[in-house]
Parts: sequence; C-alpha cells; structure tokens
Amino acid sequence: MFYYIKGKVEGKEPGFCVVDAGGIGYKIFTSENSKKEARSGEEVKFFCHLSVKEDSLDLYGFISIFELEVFEKLLTVSGIGPKTALAMLNISTVENLVSAINEGRPELLTRVSGIGKKTAERAILELKGKIIVKGAMEGVKKMESDASIEEALMSLGYNRSQVKEAISELDPKIKEFESRLKEALKNIAKK
Repeated sequence: MFYYIKGKVEGKEPGFCVVDAGGIGYKIFTSENSKKEARSGEEVKFFCHLSVKEDSLDLYGFISIFELEVFEKLLTVSGIGPKTALAMLNISTVENLVSAINEGRPELLTRVSGIGKKTAERAILELKGKIIVKGAMEGVKKMESDASIEEALMSLGYNRSQVKEAISELDPKIKEFESRLKEALKNIAKK
C-alpha cells in the first residue's frame, strides 16, 4: 500500500520516528541504523512496509531499500514477525546480519530476544544465499567481535542499552578487538 513516506522528522522515540508528511504525523517503527540517519527537523524518505493485524496497522520504514528488502525476507520465515525482524536488524548493520545468515551462523542470530536456536537455524535454512552482500566474512567477524565486546562490557557491570549504544558508535575503520573494546569503553565514559 505504501512504498515510501517522505517528510520532516518531527520526533524520535525508542523504536520509532514520527514523520510529518502533508500535515499527517506517521509513526514509523524503524531500525536503530535508520533512526540514526533520520535527523530531527530534516526531510527524510522511509521505504515502508505496512503490517496489518486484526487489532492494529503498523508502519515499518527504513532509509535504505536494501534494509526494507531484508526486513521483508525475514518476515517470510515462520516464527519471525515484524517486531522480531526489527530486533534482528538492530543487532548489527543489515550487511552484517545478511553475512551471518549466508555464513550459517545461528549463534549470532540468537543474540536477539525472542530468537531461539531453532528459529535462527530456520532463518538460515530459508534465507541462505537469497540475499547477497559483499564482504560476508568481514561482516561475520565484526559481529563476533561486537558480541565479545558486549559480553565483556556487561561482565563489567554496564547495562545492555549502554553497551549496544557504545558499540553502535564505534568507528567502522577500527578492526582489532582490543582497539574496538577500548573505543567502546571511551564511548560509555562520554555519557
């Protein structure tokens, strides 16, 4: 029904953005990656998916058409609904998520709340090779590194939201685990 919505970002809340398009404020559930790119007060274009349920109409939108395509592919897997698919997109970049699927790494997908081993394996079985992304091995290594950083920081007493935010702010040019961990600690200290 909706292909995209283009308008001014009026607000950003946990899990969604409010976009004013033609005098109507649309509540668009989105990934953390897309939410970061959407700047408050600026015009943005969200490629959309409308989820129709018995008791609700929810709009999911992404800055990148590729992210929307991956989201919609995830929805084809039995046991994965829109909220779970969105949570999967939030564990890393969309390219890294696709890499983990194509490399057959269910342990990286089970980091998502609501995704057990069977659902992760089903997602891999049904989607492996159907979405192509360059640099698959590099993406998987980055996800492994991020998972290790997350575990290390949480064992030091930081909460999950602080840790995820610190990891999301890491410079992608930093590749080594120790350097990424130090940078993540600096990001937490800034807050």
